[in-house]
Amino acid sequence: MTNATETLSVHASARDAALRPRLGPRVRRLHARIGAAHHQAEGMAFSRSLLDGQAEPQQLAGLLRALQPGYAVLEQDGPELGAALGARDLPWSDLSRKAALQQDITMLDGIAATPASTASAQWVAQLRTLAQQAPHRLMAHVYVRYGGDLSGGQQLGDQANAILARHGLPNLGFWAFERPTADLKVELHEAFEQLELSEAEEEELLEEAVLAFQATQRLLAELAAPG
Repeated sequence: MTNATETLSVHASARDAALRPRLGPRVRRLHARIGAAHHQAEGMAFSRSLLDGQAEPQQLAGLLRALQPGYAVLEQDGPELGAALGARDLPWSDLSRKAALQQDITMLDGIAATPASTASAQWVAQLRTLAQQAPHRLMAHVYVRYGGDLSGGQQLGDQANAILARHGLPNLGFWAFERPTADLKVELHEAFEQLELSEAEEEELLEEAVLAFQATQRLLAELAAPG
C-alpha cells in the first residue's frame, strides 16, 4: 500500500524517466508551469486518501460521475479543434475515456450518489466557452487530463481497484488503456509539439494548464467529504 506522505511523482516508471530527456520544448514548458499545481493536487485530502487506500467506493463513483461530462466535451470538440491548430496526430481513439466512464458508472450504479458536482458544472461551462472562444486554451485541458491519466492516474487506478476489490466490486476501466501508456504519452507529447500557436497563444496555453489543475482541485475538494 502506498504511504499517504508519498506523491504520484515518485511513482514514475523507469521507462517514463527515460522519456523525460526527449521531451520537446513546449511540453517542457508545460511541465515547468504546472509543477506547483500538480503537487498541490497530490496533497489534497481525497488524493491522499486514495493513494493510501482509504477512499470509499462512494467517493470513487462521485469522481467518475463528475468527470464524465467534461470528458464528453473534450472528446466531442477536441479532435477537430486540435487538428485545426496543427495537432493532427493526437491518438484520440486510444485516449478516449467516454466508453470506459460510462461502463464504470453503470457498474457502480448501486452505490449511493454523491451530491451533484458544482465543480464539474463549472468545469464543463469553462470547457464549452473555450471550445467556442479560445480552442488553444481548451488544448491545455486535453494535456492535463489525458497526460495525468497516462501518468499518475495509473497509480490512482491501482489503488481504486484495490479499494473496490475489498468491497467485492470489479476493476474500473477508466484508467485502463489498451495500448502501453508510455507509447501513448510519447504520441501525446509529439502531437502537442505540433500545435501552431502565436507567442500570445503559447503563453495562454501555459496559463490555462494551471487553470485546468485548479478545476481538478475543486473536484477533489468536493470529494474529500461526500454527503
